[in-house]
Amino acid sequence: MRVKVCGITKSEDALMCDRYGADALGFIFYPGSKRYISPSKACDMIKHLSPFIMKIGVFVNEDPDHINTLASQIGLNCIQLHGEEPSHFVQKINLPVIKSFRIGSHFDYTILKRYKGCSFLLDSYSADGYGGTGQSFDWGGIPMELRQQIILAGGISVYNIEEIFKRIKPEAVDISSSLELHPGKKDTLKIKEFFNIFNSLKMEYRGK
Repeated sequence: MRVKVCGITKSEDALMCDRYGADALGFIFYPGSKRYISPSKACDMIKHLSPFIMKIGVFVNEDPDHINTLASQIGLNCIQLHGEEPSHFVQKINLPVIKSFRIGSHFDYTILKRYKGCSFLLDSYSADGYGGTGQSFDWGGIPMELRQQIILAGGISVYNIEEIFKRIKPEAVDISSSLELHPGKKDTLKIKEFFNIFNSLKMEYRGK
């Protein structure tokens, strides 16, 4: 299982997550987000990161050509589509794509079959915005055949990461608000605690 830390807005937070073992960092280019970062600031930040950490740009209902242009300029490795983008958008993006789905009480998982050539991220639905809710959804509804293929987001923290290892075993987890002092600013102690627990669980559950 891998870890993506999303909502990075400050260079010191990016370097800290890199140092403690994050596999990927998420930079949100949706102006409506409390964790928005400008492309120029993200570009400057990425120059100082390890080449081995994934730099993922998060976009919401954005034009594919604009996404491709920004991704090339900034130095991204992957694109996360976090809005209501139709399935044909995936083929218009030049980089690997993560398609996010916001899961409510009546979500139809068969929708995922329409999207080809991308990874899937499952997050909690909120009428107030796209992601960063700090709330989890009903993981029990995730089809068994999907569980080990997805990136799981929404309310992930030190308090439920062991349950995720036991019940879901996703390809990766996406964590943001539980590592923050406030939206857009990470907390060193929370990051250190999470990765200490995560790495311990990873060793314990390896091969299970």
